[in-house]
Amino acid sequence: MSDSELVARQVTVHGRVQGVFFRDSCRREAEGHRVAGWVQNLDDGTVQAIFEGSPDAVASMVAWTHDGPRHAVVKRVDVVDTELTGLTEFRLLG
Repeated sequence: MSDSELVARQVTVHGRVQGVFFRDSCRREAEGHRVAGWVQNLDDGTVQAIFEGSPDAVASMVAWTHDGPRHAVVKRVDVVDTELTGLTEFRLLG
């Protein structure tokens, strides 16, 4: 797939999303959808992620963040288009 067929989105997930295995669940979902990027906890209690991949796969990941894992309580998801950075795997950050 060429870069022109890929998209990138940054999401910030608000609610009870830390301490509920959100990051690890997100990594598993992303790997299953062949989406590259990263996910991290932020100091303000939110979770932020970058998803890079095919438009359908990235859309699936963005949709997944609206629910997250079983114990998460998602109140809001902010989604922003962002630049592709050429990531090739999905990583957990701090």
